[in-house]
Amino acid sequence: MTGREPGSRPLLNRRLAEFGTTIFAEMSALAARTGSINLGQGFPDTDGPEEVREAAVRALRDGRGNQYPPGPGIPELRTAVADHQLRRYGLVHDPDTEVLVTAGATEAIAAALLALVEPGDEVIALEPYYDSYAACIAMAGGTRVPVTLRPQEGAYRLDLDELRDAVTPRTRLILLNTPHNPTGTVLTRDELAAIAALAVERDLLVVTDEVYEHLVFDGEHVPLASFPGMRGRTVTISSAGKTFSFTGWKVGWVTAAPELVSAVRSAKQFLTYVSAGPFQYAVAEALRLPDQYFDGLRADLHAKRDLLGAGLAAAGFTVYRPAGTYFVTTDIRPLGEADGFAFCRSLPERCGVVAIPNAVFYDHREQGAPFVRFAFCKRRDVLEDAVARLKSLAV
Repeated sequence: MTGREPGSRPLLNRRLAEFGTTIFAEMSALAARTGSINLGQGFPDTDGPEEVREAAVRALRDGRGNQYPPGPGIPELRTAVADHQLRRYGLVHDPDTEVLVTAGATEAIAAALLALVEPGDEVIALEPYYDSYAACIAMAGGTRVPVTLRPQEGAYRLDLDELRDAVTPRTRLILLNTPHNPTGTVLTRDELAAIAALAVERDLLVVTDEVYEHLVFDGEHVPLASFPGMRGRTVTISSAGKTFSFTGWKVGWVTAAPELVSAVRSAKQFLTYVSAGPFQYAVAEALRLPDQYFDGLRADLHAKRDLLGAGLAAAGFTVYRPAGTYFVTTDIRPLGEADGFAFCRSLPERCGVVAIPNAVFYDHREQGAPFVRFAFCKRRDVLEDAVARLKSLAV
């Protein structure tokens, strides 16, 4: 004890003052307290492939990764990431200078923004956006500039003119998420080409969160880095959690040109430095799984999307069918509701299901007020039970 008592000054610095306990923690606690089905937080309720889990066990037993792994990540995983980018997208990366392993995609985003954004720089993000984006921009001292995706004809779409108008002389970077959480939007090749042209024209950096790259049901996933002029200005981020259903391992990665990777590594080394040593060996093996695994994962989640979407529509929601990810956004106004927070807080008592109010993903809270997100990365029997419970809303 120093004897010095805190004064009237808030303990939390002003950059983070608007960020308290996340809505995910609140709603997961509500699910546990009420015994409800948790379709709020986006984590699977089954583990991923047995051979990948056994690879982690084997690494532990063989003493691989039990001590500090190399700062950039183990060579086996960096090579596997580079091979994956080449095999899937034709993108060539040097595993020694253009790949960086991180503690999940969340750390990768934080490190990229801390490395690349100066205080006062503007960062454009597609709204609604995953809540860590706002916090990471704030920690970097940047100013977030939302460009809102809006529902049109059963899906959410980006207004490219609005995006262009959002760019100012202070804009440093676009933070792009496709496939997009929470709306499920998958940006088209034409939309990505327009974003790439804008970035080149205005000399902008782009950080792309592509963690749902293998969960595309309609359309295709095309990395922004593959477009002309983007190789040297794009930081591409992905992770193992969503693709292999091992979210607790927190293994992510960055691919980019050497100078960008070096910048991100400069920030990352003072965050976790390294993490998940044995799991890195397992993920290296996972990335080399045959195409049948990735096709089967996508087909399974496609069927679950349709199951939950049909159930939500039958319960009276307006459903915006996601082209990717494992979330579905709904409009609660047909149920006579307009406040997503109040609706989600009452839903466990009403029918034993937990969801997330989309308003938490907006700067413009009123834009997201009537929208609610459900996750369908659960066992089929759990989703069928949830659909049965939600039917009571239609009575």
